[in-house]
Formats: sequence, C-alpha cells, structure tokens
Amino acid sequence: MDKKKRLIFICASLFFIFILCSCKNPFSEDFGEIIRQGDTIEGTGTVTYIGLEGGFYGIITANNGHWDPINLSSEFMVDGLRVKFKAKIREDLLGYHMWGTIIELIYIKKLD
Repeated sequence: MDKKKRLIFICASLFFIFILCSCKNPFSEDFGEIIRQGDTIEGTGTVTYIGLEGGFYGIITANNGHWDPINLSSEFMVDGLRVKFKAKIREDLLGYHMWGTIIELIYIKKLD
C-alpha cells in the first residue's frame, strides 16, 4: 500500500473510532426510562419474579436495569406488572438476593 492510501486508511479509521467513542454510553446515569438525580431514581419498569434465594420480586427497567425494592407491597407483587416508580438507592444496605441495586420505594403505581 502506498503512502497516500495508508494515510487515507489511517484517517478514515481514526474518524470512525472518534464517531464510535462519541456515542452515548448505555451504562451512563440515564438508564433510558430511568432518570437518576443523586441517590434518587424515577421511571418505569416491569415487576418480575426472580426465582433465586427462595424467590422475590424485583423491577427490571430499560437497558436491563435491575432494582431490588426492600418495601414492595404485596399488591405490586405480580409478575409482568408494568409500574411507574420513584425510589431512593440504598447503598448503605447489603442484601442477600445478590441481584440488582437495593432501592427503597418512595411511590409506585400501576401502569395500564
């Protein structure tokens, strides 16, 4: 390959690397349907039964976000239920589920 073609190839490669690196990171603070402000999150998700550690209910959100609510009331313990919720992330607590981020619900409501 001559110098001119090699230079064009390098420039094109750097351009595409730059474009790919400037794309939004799916693991950033914005989880798609989740808005995070400090230690509080708000958004929509699906209540899901998780068959680990004797079974429990978690909330799965866009981009495969896993949330482990410590105060989910029994009326919302329905596998597949779509919900809107607001919660505080509880990094001060340890859970035995070993699944998702522990949250304390501030409010939750069923979606149609």
